[in-house]
Amino acid sequence: MKATAKAHTNIALIKYWGKRDESLILPMNNSLSLTLDVFYTTTTVTFREELFQDEFLLNEQVIRGEQYNRVAAFLDFIRRETQATSLHAEVRSTNHVPTAAGFASSASGFAALAAATTRALDLSISDQELSRLTRLGSGSACRSIFGGFVEWHKGTEKDGSDSYAVQVQPAEDWDVRVAAVVLSETTKKISSREGMKRTVDTSVFYPGWLKSIPRDLEQIKDGINQRDFEKVGSISEANCLRMHATTLGANPPFTYWHDATLRVMQGVQAMRERGISVFFTIDAGPNVKVLYLPEDETIVQETLRQIPGVHDVIVSRSGQGVTYL
Repeated sequence: MKATAKAHTNIALIKYWGKRDESLILPMNNSLSLTLDVFYTTTTVTFREELFQDEFLLNEQVIRGEQYNRVAAFLDFIRRETQATSLHAEVRSTNHVPTAAGFASSASGFAALAAATTRALDLSISDQELSRLTRLGSGSACRSIFGGFVEWHKGTEKDGSDSYAVQVQPAEDWDVRVAAVVLSETTKKISSREGMKRTVDTSVFYPGWLKSIPRDLEQIKDGINQRDFEKVGSISEANCLRMHATTLGANPPFTYWHDATLRVMQGVQAMRERGISVFFTIDAGPNVKVLYLPEDETIVQETLRQIPGVHDVIVSRSGQGVTYL
């Protein structure tokens, strides 16, 4: 039993930040993302009779520790949930994403793992059900099952049965570009999971963040439907800033930003003052993603590359959902 799947990362425009259930990875709020074509993970899952435990290789390296434990726990969940096999699996992943630096490598990783595992077991499930299963590995990964603009419904059921992602608009319907501005490829000091929990438990700003989400979602989906880039970009940027503000209200306070993060943000704002339609968003890491339209690609790239502290600028288009190889 063997299958290979490819899944892309996504960038949240309306952020997922905080869980109402840690074990089931149920979010406190709906979120909305754009799948990116340039960052992806390819994973092959092979169930073998001779294995006494699961094996995990990432970029040809045998993985142990926390990364291995998360993969093995997810495979255990799939085996229990589906009862399709009791065999252990060899998992081989190739990750084309900087790991743990704010580029959502876990999103593409677990989406590819879930897709390859269910295909190897020959399970007949919908993309919606695949998204629900994927959520148990990594919350943001449930959005990577789909391409284009995607919304993750937080759900209301305690068992998480109604918490999954749905596609808002296919990738091919609107050519929105994203420049991933690489400032640091080092591992974050505070993981997304740790940062979320500290924020939910202690941040005095967190209740205000939650109250802002429904209006942000309504307006950004209207902007997407109307192809109103100014509206989509401005809401994304404001939502990002509010999310990161919650970390400053936590106890103890923390931030994912570096000095260069601020310089890129200021550079984007300066481009807008020159009449260029460009906006930024930042996940749980220092690196910045810059949204723009195709006609501004040259000037956006040139400007970003001149900012001190920028190591690279990687251009992405709207990406597709999970594919099988």
